[in-house]
Amino acid sequence: MITLRSLDLVEVISSREFPCRPWIGVGAVVINDDKVLMIKRGKPPSQGRWSLPGGAQKTGETVGEAACREVAEETGLKVQIQGLIDVVDSITRDGNGKIQYHYTLIDLLASPQSGEIVAGGDALAVKWFDDVDLGQVSIWSETKRIITLAKDMMKSCDTERRMKESTA
Repeated sequence: MITLRSLDLVEVISSREFPCRPWIGVGAVVINDDKVLMIKRGKPPSQGRWSLPGGAQKTGETVGEAACREVAEETGLKVQIQGLIDVVDSITRDGNGKIQYHYTLIDLLASPQSGEIVAGGDALAVKWFDDVDLGQVSIWSETKRIITLAKDMMKSCDTERRMKESTA
């Protein structure tokens, strides 16, 4: 029998604000022609700020499936996952020092496969950013670091591919 008390417990367990456990989130660095796909967040935390597309992993989804779903929902693009970039913890405390948000974020490198960009889901806007654009907006320092790592991964993959082609 479901009671009001058990429904309250479900709400507490599933709350992202003041959570009883970290939330697993996925993010995707989608790169095309040296530009990075960014979304303007429509929900807290960081509402109204530019960020990587991503969100919470659902039960039964792999990390890659979650990243592909989130990118499609927020940007309209179908992507292919290229690999793991890094794992980052985002812990935000309120004015009293209590943990207000705690996300463990798994960031993946992705390449666009099809679709046209259009903001959807909880994204207010979506845009391709070049290095100049990225330097002109306020984004989380960890997001900047992840983007740099992703671009380095792309360069490394391109160099490796060219070396294989030249020896073939």
